[in-house]
Parts: sequence; structure tokens; C-alpha cells
Amino acid sequence: MELGSALHFLDNKSILVTGAAGFLAKIFVEKILRVQPNVKKFYLLLRAADHKSAVHRLHNEIIGKDLFKVLKEKCGKNFSSFISEKITLIPGDISHEDLGIKDCNLVQEMLNEVDVVVNLAASTNFDERYDVALGLNTFGAKFVANFAKKCVKLKVLVHVSTAYVSGEKTGLMLENSYSMGETLNGVSGLDINFEKNVIEQKLNELRLLGASDKDITQAMKDLGIQRLESDEPLNVSVLFLNRVGILFLDS
Repeated sequence: MELGSALHFLDNKSILVTGAAGFLAKIFVEKILRVQPNVKKFYLLLRAADHKSAVHRLHNEIIGKDLFKVLKEKCGKNFSSFISEKITLIPGDISHEDLGIKDCNLVQEMLNEVDVVVNLAASTNFDERYDVALGLNTFGAKFVANFAKKCVKLKVLVHVSTAYVSGEKTGLMLENSYSMGETLNGVSGLDINFEKNVIEQKLNELRLLGASDKDITQAMKDLGIQRLESDEPLNVSVLFLNRVGILFLDS
């Protein structure tokens, strides 16, 4: 897609961005606000307890960064009003249905207005807790896709991922797609709901034993390694995070 056509496409579009405080998300939002100020709206999903916490993250982790210096200079004294007009903050969590958004009216507004969904939320920690990685990188991708399917005006769903998730393979890694249940080692039968149950059983055991938060964290990290090394279909908790995908849902 040429630059001109991309800018034309973004004109008067509403865009939902998950993982809004992440490195790529900040670059994406700043660039579009700077080169296509006629974008209609950004819905920025941030992991936050409430709107006040989301506002704090917006100012300290996103627009307060040097990255937005050029846009601030371009807008001048109108910068604050421009941001208020173009950005709607969404406290939420992609590891839950409907992205963990508690405001039902806001959910309905997004389902009616969003044209583009860009999923940038994930954990890229190599030593992540298994429950956290599965919740964000696997179920999170699933819940974002489910939400996108309900957006009545949706044109594009973009899933951006870490490209290094290729198991222990070497050589050239092609951007091949996976179907539900497929695994990196070619063995079929991966059941993410089974993996979720394994996690819940382990967490219940640890709580009954009175394990500390530190011990639970370590146990969850160990569980991820155990599941990865088991003889069952290879579990990769970032199964849905191993490709950069663009899905056009409408012509």
C-alpha cells in the first residue's frame, strides 16, 4: 500500500490500539496523529484499574515522552485539546472477554465506531509466568479477535507479534500461518483450555499450601518450562504471537 493511499484510508477512521503504552504502539499513534490529523479517533487500551490511572499512564508513558515533541511543536497551544479530541482512553485487559472493559456504554460505542483494530499488547518476557503469558499472548489474541468480529464497521484487524517465536528451529523462518491446535513441532492437538485448567489446578494447590506470592511466581515460571518440555503436543504460550498478521475483513 502506497503512503498516499494509506493516509487516505486513515482519513476519518476510528482505531483501537491495545498495548498502547508499548514501544511500537507509541510510535504508531504518534506517526498517525502527525501525518494524518484527520483520523477520527484513537481508542487506546491501557492496563489500568480505572480511568484516573489510565490518564496517569497516558501522560507519563505516552504523550509525555520525547517522541511526541514534534507533534507538540506542530500543534502548539492546541496540543492538549487535539489529544483530548483524538484520544479516548480505555482502562482494560485483553486477557478477559470484551478486553476487560467495565463500561458497557463504552463497549457498545467501540463496537459501533471502530474501523481498525491493532493488537500490540503482549508479554515479550522470555521468563514470564506461564499463567500471565497464556492469558496475554494466547487468550489475549483470541479475545481481541472475538472483539474485532463484533465491530460492525471493521475494515482491518492487525496483529503484530514478536518474530523470534520459532521454537528451536534454525535457518530461514517463513511467515506461515497456524490453525487452532497446530504447534511448532508439527504435533497437532494443542488445547489452550486444557492448558488453562493445568494452570488453575496448580494455582489452587499452591494457595491451599499457603505459598507466598514469590513462590507462586516461581512455580508458574517452572510450570511453563515443564509444559514446554513435556511429551504432549508442544505448548507455546505465545502460539498466537508468532506471526505479524494483517486481516482485511472488508473490501
